[in-house]
Amino acid sequence: MSVSALDIKIRKVEHSRIGEVDPKNIHFGKNYSDHMLVAYYEDGAWKQPEIMPFHALSLSPATTFMHYGQAIFEGVKAYKDPEGNPIIFRPYDNWVRMNRSAERMAMPDVPEEMFVEGMRQLVDLDRNWIPTGNDTSLYIRPFMIAVDEFIGVRPAEKFMFIIITSPAGPYYDHPVSIYVDDKYVRAFPGGIGFTKAAGNYGMSMYPTQKIKEMGYDQILWTDGIEHKYVQEIGTMNVFFVIGDKVITPDVTQDVILEGVTRDSVITLLREKGVTVEERPLNIEEIEAANKTGELKEAFGTGTAASIAPICALTYRDDKMLLPPIEKWEIANWLKKELSDIRYGRKKDTHGWTLYV
Repeated sequence: MSVSALDIKIRKVEHSRIGEVDPKNIHFGKNYSDHMLVAYYEDGAWKQPEIMPFHALSLSPATTFMHYGQAIFEGVKAYKDPEGNPIIFRPYDNWVRMNRSAERMAMPDVPEEMFVEGMRQLVDLDRNWIPTGNDTSLYIRPFMIAVDEFIGVRPAEKFMFIIITSPAGPYYDHPVSIYVDDKYVRAFPGGIGFTKAAGNYGMSMYPTQKIKEMGYDQILWTDGIEHKYVQEIGTMNVFFVIGDKVITPDVTQDVILEGVTRDSVITLLREKGVTVEERPLNIEEIEAANKTGELKEAFGTGTAASIAPICALTYRDDKMLLPPIEKWEIANWLKKELSDIRYGRKKDTHGWTLYV
């Protein structure tokens, strides 16, 4: 299946719903664009993908993914440059990561052409849904689900690949307060922590609900063995500016998602001459740096969240307050640098942007 040969059937809506969206009041994940891409996998092969009007799915109560969680997804964003041309940020990297998740979850690879070219055509068709306000974008959600009508426990044989899109404002509209958890466990070596599998997020709902009742925004997970080494935040990878270094947990044990924004941040910082360390990071090291004034910044990174400043970290009885965010050098520079590339205000020298 090549891009030039990829035949995508297109059925357009009769009447657009774009008038339902207030461009001055866009919330993340509230509205969905006019069209969606759908492809079926059966008999060992992907069938012809189709772009069609956004609609509800009709599935059997025995559908596999509902019972056993054989479901994966990705998160991508599209922006508009100053001339109004749509840009998709790093879709090929999301395609690679989706297939890494698919392999671990016993699901078929999604062809590059169907993922990238299908996404490009979908975004092109719904380009009017891409907002142009500050910190807005078109959030793109590719996902795959197992759709055998069978409740026996075995890898499925039939799948659906779907892409939907949604105009999005900021995921976090304020600096976030983080609770460092040392009770619940997100991932162990040998598990699926490195994938974007639905189960990784489902298991986090109860602990996240509890910490939100305590007044925090998100959890910073720690390792499942010693409960000391920080891993990632529920919706983001995490970075700490300690002294003159930027430190982020390493991804070598397959317990942390290899974020596309994470990789972008590391690349930009190293090009700027900033020392970035990817290594195990003990919460006690963070506490010690805070006490000596060496903990200068902390922030999360992710497609949805972009660069999310952390205003406070709480570990047990120790509440670590970060310096005023307006004085931060690293996170504020990164946010502007990434935004300028994503919105086409600065030349992309990395091959990250795909013009629609």
